[in-house]
Amino acid sequence: MPKVLDAVRKNQETVLDGWLQGIRGGIRRRDLIDERELKSQADEVLSTICAAPPDAPLEDLNIAAWQPLRDLLASLSASRAVQGFTPSETALFVLSLKAPLFSIARDQKGNADQLYAEITGIDNFIDQLALYTTDSFIHGRDQVIARQQEEMLELSTPVVTLWDGIVALPLIGTLDSARTQVVMESLLQAIVQTNSRFAIIDITGVPTVDTLVAQHLLKTITAARLMGAECILSGIRPQIAQTIVHLGINLEDVITKAKLSDAFKLALERSGRTVTRVAKGSTSVLSGAREQ
Repeated sequence: MPKVLDAVRKNQETVLDGWLQGIRGGIRRRDLIDERELKSQADEVLSTICAAPPDAPLEDLNIAAWQPLRDLLASLSASRAVQGFTPSETALFVLSLKAPLFSIARDQKGNADQLYAEITGIDNFIDQLALYTTDSFIHGRDQVIARQQEEMLELSTPVVTLWDGIVALPLIGTLDSARTQVVMESLLQAIVQTNSRFAIIDITGVPTVDTLVAQHLLKTITAARLMGAECILSGIRPQIAQTIVHLGINLEDVITKAKLSDAFKLALERSGRTVTRVAKGSTSVLSGAREQ
């Protein structure tokens, strides 16, 4: 390890102060991190560097000696991705450490060649840390985005119970393979939990139905049938009906209805229930379904 890092161990507080001054003079997101937390993070990174074995080379960050430092930077980057920092802001946090380390190296006794070697080694080492931090930041942000997408998919596929034994799945937006999997899982879980015999899939909010979307719907209907539930496809608008005919999509085995209300009425009838109107004075109101 370069001699300058031995000096860093002896002057850790001085290096820390110089590092924090460099951060304050550059990009400092006071709206995302306070002074106390910033100092704590910098102190932890610097202490982890100083805690490395004396013979740990700076040329290779991937060796076991630097594993604690890599883990710390990965955790720090992931937390900053959640807080709202940018990759460049996170990388500059690490790069700001160069100046105080260069200052320590300059104060060491030695010839020009030794000083050049020390500064070059530190420069390459900090660059590696900055690159690793950026990669970790992007990986952490991708995980956040993936988790948010999963949550949005779950929210966009609500299964509602219309009546005892009858559930409905209103779909809004375009269906793709990933969303179809969530739709299928949500519907099958609802069928099992409610012990439903009828499932209505409403596609009123689906803008277009092409061959791929039709295949996804058929897979979902088939899976529901395997669970013992009869599926009714509602929301077939004139434009969608024409598209299905032009594409030659076979929906002969699928019960289809133009409106969700029609599908619900059919499900009630097939479950042995009827809907009747009862007169109250001069006003007719819709009564609840009753068993036949």
